[in-house]
Amino acid sequence: MPEALRWQKSSYSGGDADTNCLEIAATPTTLHLRESDEPATLLTPAPTALNTMLTALKGR
Repeated sequence: MPEALRWQKSSYSGGDADTNCLEIAATPTTLHLRESDEPATLLTPAPTALNTMLTALKGR
């Protein structure tokens, strides 16, 4: 994993800096996900798995 990931807060998270939220960092080939309250725990889903998850969430 690259050392200098640029984490961005999800647009669905609140504006308060102390709010727990989903953070996203992208590299040319990978999307990294983490929760702000557990920054050491990273998810790096395969593109097809991420697409399946987002499609399912949109259907709710």
